[in-house]
Amino acid sequence: MKTKTKKWSSFLALMLTSSFLVGCDLLDNDTTEPEEDTQNGVVDEDGRVTVSEMRVDVSSGITDAVDVIDDAVVSIINLQRIGDTPWGWYGETEATEEDEENLLQAGTGSGAVYKVDGDTAYVFTNNHVIEGSDAIEVLFKDGTRIEATVIGADVWTDLAVLSIDSEEVSTVAEFGDSGNLTVGEPAIAIGSPLGTNFASSVTSGIISAVERTVPVDTNMDGEMDWEMTAIQTDAAINPGNSGGPLVNIAGQVIGINSMKISSSTIEGMGFAIPSNDVVDIINQLEENGEVVRPLLGVGMVDLSMVSPQQQQAILNLPEDIDGGVVVAEVATGSAAADAGMEANDVIVSFNGVDVQNGIELRQEIYDTEIGQEVEVEFYRDGELQSTTITMRSSEEMI
Repeated sequence: MKTKTKKWSSFLALMLTSSFLVGCDLLDNDTTEPEEDTQNGVVDEDGRVTVSEMRVDVSSGITDAVDVIDDAVVSIINLQRIGDTPWGWYGETEATEEDEENLLQAGTGSGAVYKVDGDTAYVFTNNHVIEGSDAIEVLFKDGTRIEATVIGADVWTDLAVLSIDSEEVSTVAEFGDSGNLTVGEPAIAIGSPLGTNFASSVTSGIISAVERTVPVDTNMDGEMDWEMTAIQTDAAINPGNSGGPLVNIAGQVIGINSMKISSSTIEGMGFAIPSNDVVDIINQLEENGEVVRPLLGVGMVDLSMVSPQQQQAILNLPEDIDGGVVVAEVATGSAAADAGMEANDVIVSFNGVDVQNGIELRQEIYDTEIGQEVEVEFYRDGELQSTTITMRSSEEMI
């Protein structure tokens, strides 16, 4: 044991000695004074700080996409006439040439030129951007500002089409296939957040989800009356971005920015109307000035809004019915009237699809075609009945 101990002691002493020698060698090298650092930033011959001449290539897929479409993106200016009251209420009548001086900017949004036909160019935007306007102006990226005419608008899809003189148009946006999107792919929003002072602002993110169902209150009465199928993105969308394009990496329009969820606890949840839906609607707006949809011709109340006592006393519904739409009234000459429907009927199925509320029923109605025959199932005085309805448009109502 003593021999082994002596050997380990000798080995340890050798290691310490080696470390000491190495350390001494480093200390000896540090005794030389370092060369004086003559670098003092980027300066000119007079010693004044200047800008570096180095150039960095910053081009990317996003910059290329923006370059493709940027000049087609415009700001939409909603002008309304101020009334004569001291509170400045906005007037509801159409503005005349004499009233042009009284038109003030009531709101702004975004849009893009998507088509040129001779002397006329067409611009898409949101319905809520131009709603209530007495006049509309379009502001281009270079500052050119021209008058626009509303060709058509649709409250349910929140889309509108404007026409302008094509003389100022240099670039036209191209629609991409929103049915071919991949979650996680780049998405770019271009528009005028917070007004025209920030026109042509670009934000980028990704496609967060596709085919999101988003409830919408179209008439601002506090009740949701429609569900929009939308693209979700985390690209920053702010007030003023509404109506502007959501763009893919190829610079194609894949959606029209329409809404966002705004809360201090929520960030990065914006929604755009898919381009495949947009194209169908704007073609109809160009041709007809409106979207002609089939109508059932009834006033609707969700069954969930009727108390259980009323469901039993007035509607006489079976206890196991937990969803449906109560017919509040039937319009004279409507498809529902011709099929024999009455007030207090409770619709539970339309065209073979169960419906729980007015949103679902309205969507099923709009999925049918004018002239199509559909079967409607409903409860009347506690009994399940059915009738066949031939769908018609509002123009066909007698």
